[in-house]
Amino acid sequence: MENFGKLKKEMLDKKVWAVIGATVKKDKFGYKVWKKLIDNGYEAYPINPNYEEIDGQKCYKSLRELPKKPDVINFVIPPNSILDVLPEAKEIGVKYLWCQPGAVNEEVILKAQSLGFYIAYNVCVLVELGE
Repeated sequence: MENFGKLKKEMLDKKVWAVIGATVKKDKFGYKVWKKLIDNGYEAYPINPNYEEIDGQKCYKSLRELPKKPDVINFVIPPNSILDVLPEAKEIGVKYLWCQPGAVNEEVILKAQSLGFYIAYNVCVLVELGE
């Protein structure tokens, strides 16, 4: 995809993100990605049904629970789990999906594209925001 760089920049310019797979475990990418977004001035909502809060911020069980629609959904979960979330993401009107390295496979990419999402994959928010 030749416009991949443009797509990444477009997504990084959006300021409201949801991080699916956020975690309280500070050594995990789910925490690092969410924290990096927060530290860089993003409004980042953690989503993980296993936690009530992360660093004192409310943690949500699903996209539908969020107080506002995210511009971008960042996935830090296995590809098969992403497939389960795509219909909900479509339903609430999100257009941009960002899959961290390892959180994507061809099936996810094809399904996301067939549903009309813009998808960035095998790119790391930590790298893009200067980790």
